Amino acid sequence: MSEHPDIRIGNAERSEALDLLGEHFALGRLTLSEFDERSAKASAATTRGDLQVLFTDLPANVTELPTTTRDDLPVITPKKDPERWREIVMGLTPLVALVLFFTFDTWLFFLLIPAMGIVLFAGRDRDGHSTDSDAWRGEKKNA
Repeated sequence: MSEHPDIRIGNAERSEALDLLGEHFALGRLTLSEFDERSAKASAATTRGDLQVLFTDLPANVTELPTTTRDDLPVITPKKDPERWREIVMGLTPLVALVLFFTFDTWLFFLLIPAMGIVLFAGRDRDGHSTDSDAWRGEKKNA
């Protein structure tokens, strides 16, 4: 790209410059505001010289990020709970109440929302486990 800075460029050159700016941003060589500013200039560039100005203070060759992972980082796994149906029913309850409100023209169906919360989650801890069964198991183990 260094020869003939007045030669016009096309979409391929602009796209290549944007990709290269993205790599420099990913490596931490550009701040977010610098990346935004340079990306806007790269998108509006019409000549090779317009693109060369964007890379004058950056190294010519971009090194890849290290691909090693740390084993001591916590692994986050999605919650696979067979009791999740309670959360789904509770999430749908306001929609059902709204449909019933417009169908039967009475606001009393909105009382379903707290009622369903009580029915579905009463006597359960934050994880959804029954506190009564845990207490019963503990008494039976001690006996």
